[in-house]
Amino acid sequence: MNTSLLDPIVNQRVSEMAKKLVGSEIIKLAGEVKEKIVKGEKIYNLTIGDFNPELFPIPTELKNEIIKAYQNNETNYPAANGILELRESVSHYLHTREGLEYEANQVLISGGARPLIYATYLTILDPGDTVLFPVPSWNNNHYCHLTGAKQIMIETTADTNFMPTAADLKPHISETNLIALCSPLNPTGTVFTEEGLNEICDLILEENKKRGDRKKPVYLMFDQIYWALTHGETRHYDPVSINPDMKNYTIYIDGISKAFAATGVRVGWAFGPEKLIMKMKAILSHIGAWSPKAEQVATANFLSNNDAIDEYLFSFKNDISKRLNTLHQGITSLKEEGFKVESIPPQAAIYLTVKFDLTGKTTANGKLLESSTDVTKYLLDEAGLAIVPFYAFGASKKSPWYRLSVGTSVYEEIPELFERLKNALSMLK
Repeated sequence: MNTSLLDPIVNQRVSEMAKKLVGSEIIKLAGEVKEKIVKGEKIYNLTIGDFNPELFPIPTELKNEIIKAYQNNETNYPAANGILELRESVSHYLHTREGLEYEANQVLISGGARPLIYATYLTILDPGDTVLFPVPSWNNNHYCHLTGAKQIMIETTADTNFMPTAADLKPHISETNLIALCSPLNPTGTVFTEEGLNEICDLILEENKKRGDRKKPVYLMFDQIYWALTHGETRHYDPVSINPDMKNYTIYIDGISKAFAATGVRVGWAFGPEKLIMKMKAILSHIGAWSPKAEQVATANFLSNNDAIDEYLFSFKNDISKRLNTLHQGITSLKEEGFKVESIPPQAAIYLTVKFDLTGKTTANGKLLESSTDVTKYLLDEAGLAIVPFYAFGASKKSPWYRLSVGTSVYEEIPELFERLKNALSMLK
C-alpha cells in the first residue's frame, strides 16, 4: 500500500489561483530588515506604509470615542453596509471637506480600504475582463489575480511624476472594463494635475458614449485614501468634482487609515453609484469584512468634530512634511555633490520618490551592482537604509526609483542617516 497517498502533507492540494499567487516583495524585504534589527544593527527603516503610534498617534478625540463606544457595549454586529450614523457622517464629511454630494445609501463601510477594493473588482469584473492600471502602483496585480481578471499595466515615468496620462491609457481603452487609479499615489506620493485627470475623465466618457447600452461601460476605481495629506501648494483633484458626468462611472475608495494615522482601527468607506454600492455590500456581507461596530460609532462622532479634525491635520501634516522636506533636501545636497541620486519634491501622502542610479557601480570589495536588487541590498547593508524599490510595485526590475516612507521615521535620526548614506555612496566606484 502506498502510504504517501494518505499523508496529509504530501496530498494537500490547492487551487490554481492559490498556487500561482505571488508573495509581496515588501513583506520579503521587511523580513530581511527585521533580521538585521534582531541582530542589533542600526536600520533606518523607511519601507513601511504605516505609522509608528508613538510618533504619530491617532487623534485623542477619536481614541476617546473608541473607548467610550466599548464602555457603552457597542460590540454586536453592525449593519452590513455600516451603521447609518457613520454613513450619514461620511456623507456630511464629503460634502463639507470635498464638495462631493453622496447620500448615506451611496456609502459602504468596511474594515479598511482593502475589502472595498476587492469588492469593487468582484462587482464589476467577470473572469477574463480587463483592468487597466499604471505602475508603479499598489496591489492591483494581486487583485487581478484573485478575481481572474486580465491586467494591462502602463509603466509611467518621472517626466509625469509617475502619474498616468490619457495618452498612456487611450490605446487600451476599448478593451478595458475597469481603470484603477490612485491619487495621491502609493508609492510615489505624487498627484494628478487638474488637466491630467480631466483628460482621463474625458477619455472614459467618450468611450462609454461609444459603447452605449450594448456593452459594459468602463468604470473608474479612484483610490484617494491619502487625499487629506497634501503638502505645500499641492491640491487634490477628484474625477466627479472635475466632471460631474463621471458620477455614474466612479467608485471612490477612502477611509481614516492614512488621514488620521489609524491604519489599525480599520474603518474604510467606498462611495459611488447606489446600484454598484449595494452589490458590493452584498459581496462583503458574505465575506464578513465589517468594520468593528465600536470603531464605527467612534468614527461617526469624530467626523462630526470639525475643530478636532482641523487641529489634528494641521499638526500631523506639518510633522510629515517636515520629514519629507528634510529627506528631499538631503538627497538634493548629495546630488549637488555629484552623487547619482535625485528625488521628486514632496507633494502628498507619506512618501518620497527617490532615484538611486547605482547599477554598474562597484563596491569597495569589488562586487558589481548589476541590478536594483543589488542596489537595494547594498544600501541596506552599508548605509542601514531600508527602502522599497519600485519593482515591488510592478515597475521594471531595471527601475532605479524607490519609495521612502516617513510614517516610522524619527526626525532626529535623519542627519546621521545621511552621514551613513554619503559614506556608503562614497565607497562606490
